[in-house]
Amino acid sequence: MGYVIAILVFGLIITVHEFGHFICAKLCGIRVLEFAIGMGPKLISFQKGETKYSLRLLPIGGYCAMEGEDETDDDSRSFRKQALWKRMIVLVAGAVMNFILGFVMVAAMTCTDGEVPTMKISGFSGIRNSDGSVEYKAGSYASGLRHDDIIIEMDGLKIFSATDLNYMLGQSATHDVKVLRGGEEILFEDVTFANEVSGGIIDFGLEYVPRSVGSVLSYSAKDSISLGRLVWISLRDLATGKYKTSDLSGPVGVVTTIDETVQQGETTKEKVSLLLYLTALITINIGVVNLLPIPGLDGGRLLFCIIELIRRKPVKPEHEGYVHLAGMVLLFGIIIYATYNDIIRLITGG
Repeated sequence: MGYVIAILVFGLIITVHEFGHFICAKLCGIRVLEFAIGMGPKLISFQKGETKYSLRLLPIGGYCAMEGEDETDDDSRSFRKQALWKRMIVLVAGAVMNFILGFVMVAAMTCTDGEVPTMKISGFSGIRNSDGSVEYKAGSYASGLRHDDIIIEMDGLKIFSATDLNYMLGQSATHDVKVLRGGEEILFEDVTFANEVSGGIIDFGLEYVPRSVGSVLSYSAKDSISLGRLVWISLRDLATGKYKTSDLSGPVGVVTTIDETVQQGETTKEKVSLLLYLTALITINIGVVNLLPIPGLDGGRLLFCIIELIRRKPVKPEHEGYVHLAGMVLLFGIIIYATYNDIIRLITGG
């Protein structure tokens, strides 16, 4: 059942992305030849007006095929015949829809709890003595942090949400922390997070506020930004060698991760919350990656639009097509390699 849910989630993310291209192309008057979800052999296909709609076997992609997308023709409604700004809107629409879906998922996850977290410290780990006094057993308290401090930065990284805190605390136990205390920003260097009671590094608690439309929307927007930034950080770490290429994961790995994550929840509420959060992370990830200036991706096509804007004339379609073809070959090679990694991990349990 978990794998079925994971595949449905993957399909939802792809559908939303391609729908962004599709609806903007329609609104801009571009002729859409086919709107497909999935890749490979067709399972279902039907024609409505000028557009064919199809569902394909493999849930690892999808596409919105537009007239004249890769070549020049005489159709006034072809992609390349449109104004540059229209083409750019259509290209970024897929990623925008991914970001919107991510925000909706985060908001839905936030609504599963009765309260919304803030970045204000509400307490520290400790032991209550018989006389009612508290003996703090928190490294961060010993380092100078106090109740009602609002954490705004760690090691130079702006803290927007609990996602940022969890990420930073997962990197090491010592950080430079900037807080807002009484309206004044104070920097504490070499703050050590250590919970002497539990033996972990989470030694403080956050203040929560009642759930409301304003608090949910505000926190969801911040957490969506945090998730998007984590994608950039991961890409940077991959480029600098912090992560190995063997850590890359393809569609099989993504589906497996969704299934395993959902299974970690002990209650239905926890399972739903984990599923919403992971869906948000994946869809925002796809949105960010698609905007990278890589040939074959939306960002690569957008780059050629920017070049056209600067040169005041387009690059020859056949030349651009060769570049995108090379990019697609490279991307499919990466997907195959990542899928191979996924299968090896499944077999070996690594």
